[in-house]
Amino acid sequence: MSFAIALMLHLVAAVVWVGGMFFAYVCLRPAAAESLEPPLRLKLWLNTFSRFFPWVWAAVILLSLTGIWLIVEMGGFASAGIHVHIMLALGVVMILIFLHIFFVPYPRLRRALSDNDIANGAKQLGRIRTFVGTNLALGIIELVVVRLLR
Repeated sequence: MSFAIALMLHLVAAVVWVGGMFFAYVCLRPAAAESLEPPLRLKLWLNTFSRFFPWVWAAVILLSLTGIWLIVEMGGFASAGIHVHIMLALGVVMILIFLHIFFVPYPRLRRALSDNDIANGAKQLGRIRTFVGTNLALGIIELVVVRLLR
């Protein structure tokens, strides 16, 4: 894989993940809150996550693999600029946050909806929203850092 192909795949994966979070947080969340009662809103979010999370898994894997490839192509960590080190650190934090979302509040949200426990479902959705907001902020910071420190 050439450097250019690895970089293109890396950027596409970042756009899918960060762009998806931006759309969900800034556009879908307020529209759903204004338009839907809690039971339907929770169902919408569960259906949205079930479609978005496979894309996030693909993005996480692709970002990790292409990130390693790009660092190797740059001559390793010793040759990589500070922006690469910051990007890696933020990326690891973002992946850990996603793993937490996927393995803790997301299954709880699914369980709450299957039990028709709207209050607990709303609580889990609130937790997911907080973590997604954090990841969105980190993703935007990462894009700014790369551009400014490159």
